[in-house]
Amino acid sequence: MGLLDSLQSALQGGQQGGGSSSPLADALNSVGGYQGVLDMLQKSGLGDRVESWLSANSANLPIAPDEIKAALGDQHLQQLASQFGIPLDQVAGVLAQHLPAAVDQASPGGVLATRNG
Repeated sequence: MGLLDSLQSALQGGQQGGGSSSPLADALNSVGGYQGVLDMLQKSGLGDRVESWLSANSANLPIAPDEIKAALGDQHLQQLASQFGIPLDQVAGVLAQHLPAAVDQASPGGVLATRNG
């Protein structure tokens, strides 16, 4: 359980904003960053969830691990498992738990803050 606790702390570490990226954002770079993941989710019919995370005026809608799996696919999940250092079967659950709040925090005013490049 220590590994998952460490991962959870790391994922929540990017809450203060500023110019630094969060560990979650760093790990997501291997699959296109936040924008790449959001694009995959939208293409899978989950645009309502993505919009709720980006919106400053609504509650974040939840996403199920199975929806993450279907949208990202096995190859991307394997890359993320490697980045996070956790078993493949836990990646979708971790993303489902943390991605909505992380995107919400990375999108002040409803605009995704991308500082790549």
